[in-house]
Amino acid sequence: MTNHQKRLSVPKSWPVERKTETFTAKAGAGPHGESGVPLVVVLRDVLGYVDDTSEAQYAINTDGVLVNGASVGDVKRPIGMFDILAFPARDEYYRVFPDEGGRLGLTPIEADAADSKLNKVEDKTTVSGGQTQLNFHDGTNLLVEDDSYSGSDSVVVENETNEIVAHFEYEEGALVTAVDGAHAGEIGQVDEIQVTPGSSSNNVIVEQDEGEGFETVEEYVVVIDENFTGDDDE
Repeated sequence: MTNHQKRLSVPKSWPVERKTETFTAKAGAGPHGESGVPLVVVLRDVLGYVDDTSEAQYAINTDGVLVNGASVGDVKRPIGMFDILAFPARDEYYRVFPDEGGRLGLTPIEADAADSKLNKVEDKTTVSGGQTQLNFHDGTNLLVEDDSYSGSDSVVVENETNEIVAHFEYEEGALVTAVDGAHAGEIGQVDEIQVTPGSSSNNVIVEQDEGEGFETVEEYVVVIDENFTGDDDE
């Protein structure tokens, strides 16, 4: 299999220029599925910290880059929505956050905010022993004893302990951001959840303090709180 990905066919969430060169790096196996952006692309094309793959590999080998609080061994490690990138030597920390148009951007955050990660609960299942398993947007999961979580809720998981430190319910009045579709990157409060009969997606009406508000499908919104908008991290 090829180690390269044609730029013209990369997912729209990838923050790369499509017409400058023919190929870019291909994401390896890991979280976020096909939408995951190779770490080397973030280091080279977004941040400009490295010029090539060998420099990126040196950076991660010397623990110069942490993803969600942990060292990584592969420059092709997929990076995606709400991941935390830390550069301890630079004292720089970022949250991967969708910008307008759905492309993944980096929001600067404070060091203490880099200790945990936001996850959208896609669904939950019961596993052996009666425990509940929460299945997250990036393909990871977490066993919990508490069964108070619902699909489309969001939780904040502490990187070191893997414990849930905050829970945001998906409900009318919740603060959300759109992560895909025409309104990707926009933020507002859920005004109404319109349940659609059958297998079609539910619609969500989102109102905004500044703006006209918007309507999108349920799969495109993630519940957040003010700490995840970037406004408090300046």
